[in-house]
Amino acid sequence: MRWHGLWLAWLLLFAMPASAGTATVAAASDLQFALTEAAERFERDTGHTLRLNFGSSGNFRRQIAQGAPFELFLSADERYVEALYHEGHTRDEGVIYAIGRLVWLQRVGQEAPLGDTPLAGVERALARHAEGGRPRIALANPEHAPYGVAAKQALNHMGLWDPTKPLRVLGENVSQAAQFALSDDAQGGLVAYSLALAPPLAERSEYVLVPENWHEPLRQRMVLTRQAGDASEAFYTWLQQAEGRAIFQHYGFSTD
Repeated sequence: MRWHGLWLAWLLLFAMPASAGTATVAAASDLQFALTEAAERFERDTGHTLRLNFGSSGNFRRQIAQGAPFELFLSADERYVEALYHEGHTRDEGVIYAIGRLVWLQRVGQEAPLGDTPLAGVERALARHAEGGRPRIALANPEHAPYGVAAKQALNHMGLWDPTKPLRVLGENVSQAAQFALSDDAQGGLVAYSLALAPPLAERSEYVLVPENWHEPLRQRMVLTRQAGDASEAFYTWLQQAEGRAIFQHYGFSTD
């Protein structure tokens, strides 16, 4: 048994890179659960350590342009990465790693069922408002959050953007919007499919997908910045391989 343990330790030692490093990652909030799972597997397999930071892609784009020490940036909108590339803050244009989806999310047991109409919850909230109620509809801030932009486009598609003005509550990012959507005074919200599938939310909510042609595609791009080191390079490569892609797919992203 002792020799078996020594042999296993020897295998693990030589499976690790010569010098494990640390990388600082900035990632869109829709990746909160998917990237955390990916990072845990990557760290276990390589010995590298990742520092994950989640927030709105627009805010990270601004911070990186101002010199924030992020080495790898995973944006929910490829245009933020492209802008950083053209300004000289990244090594190259990066790669598309996933296409996201938008959903209507609400608490389990809401008085209004989901139905077949994706925005039936919004229409129910408007009806309650007309009766004197104060329901809320959550979405991420479209000023800097890609899923907020998509939510605004979907509401505009159905002619519901202006009527919902008094009902809207904005999250700083899509993860916060999902929290607002499941609060007691909310009818629901328009958030990322990846969050709806994550166990902490899935067990207390229900959702319906919003048709993809109701908003511009949520093409998500990642890139190494000028400050990237060995650990961030390794994670960037790992996410493009089969194991990384499978995790994205598990959380509802398209990777084709």
